[in-house]
Amino acid sequence: MRPRTTILAVGAVGAVAAAALAPAALGDAAIHTWPPFVLVTGLLLIGVVANEDGLFLRAAGLLARLPGGSLPLYVVAMLLVAVVTVFLNLDTSVAFLTPVLVHLARRRGAGELRFLYGCVFMSNAASLLLPGSNLTNLLILSTEHVSGSTFLSRMAAPWLAAVAVTIVVVAFAFRSGQSAAVTPDPDAPRSRLLSVLGIGAAVVLILVLADSALPVLGVGVALVAVRLGQRRVDVARVRGQVDVRILVGVFLVAISLGAVARVWSYPGLLMATAGSIETAAIGAAASVLVNNLPAAVLLGSRMPLHARSLLFGLNVGPNLAVTGSLSALLWWQAARSVGARPSARRYSAIGIVLVPLTIAAALAAARLP
Repeated sequence: MRPRTTILAVGAVGAVAAAALAPAALGDAAIHTWPPFVLVTGLLLIGVVANEDGLFLRAAGLLARLPGGSLPLYVVAMLLVAVVTVFLNLDTSVAFLTPVLVHLARRRGAGELRFLYGCVFMSNAASLLLPGSNLTNLLILSTEHVSGSTFLSRMAAPWLAAVAVTIVVVAFAFRSGQSAAVTPDPDAPRSRLLSVLGIGAAVVLILVLADSALPVLGVGVALVAVRLGQRRVDVARVRGQVDVRILVGVFLVAISLGAVARVWSYPGLLMATAGSIETAAIGAAASVLVNNLPAAVLLGSRMPLHARSLLFGLNVGPNLAVTGSLSALLWWQAARSVGARPSARRYSAIGIVLVPLTIAAALAAARLP
């Protein structure tokens, strides 16, 4: 059975069991969980159009013109990943920027591993800044309903710390390694105005509205509809990039665990009494064990005492193992699509060092004890 089908099957079984044992709890979990998944779907649709319009390739082409060696290029590339993650969600970032950065590294002969692993590690770390940057942000804050600007003001300092630590640790992990430069194919001219407008609209909606899921989905659907009408994109490409089986499967797993959390008080009590460091550690461990999205629903059924600490664990913790997040699965698929060979062992070997340092830096920046 393919991984996507497995996720869907596991989620379906869990949802059926929860519906039989605690239907009211399952319904309540679904009501609180659907908006983040709808928001991510909208962002992924916008990302599909941006990718087909060549917006990301254009950005990589501009990066390739920068003077200097591979290290400055790597730093700028990581900042690009961080920006795309913030405004278009980490799943969009890894799905579309992983191939771009691999090609960029090959074009400059910079050694692709630093760019390859940096993309996924930075996507997770940089997803702390806005609610829509990561589903976990929305799931944990579903009971608080803060605006994007309020969330940004609270998370700006930890985000900067997490981004800086990730850049340094990944650069050190791949401090050597060059390769022969590869001549790229010419970039065909195309209009990118629609993509820019769509991204701008999504950013404004996320920043202004506390509940921006349906409006952002509307923007994504509208952009795809326009490009389908112009035959600039086809349905098969959209289905390939926005895999409904994964989204629905993870959603079903999440609401199943959410139902468990509503009838089993221990996870909520644990999060209400744990200190900031313990909360972050629990979030990171739960991400590796059950994936960070279901973990967010399980641990965030009641407002945690240290919500930001929990987000540090849930967002950065997946850098410990490829099982930790949906974005890692998308990254793996994107990497293999361009002939790269990601290694789960190497991923975890770097993550064991990276995650504690990143979480510690974020906690310090947030001034949490």
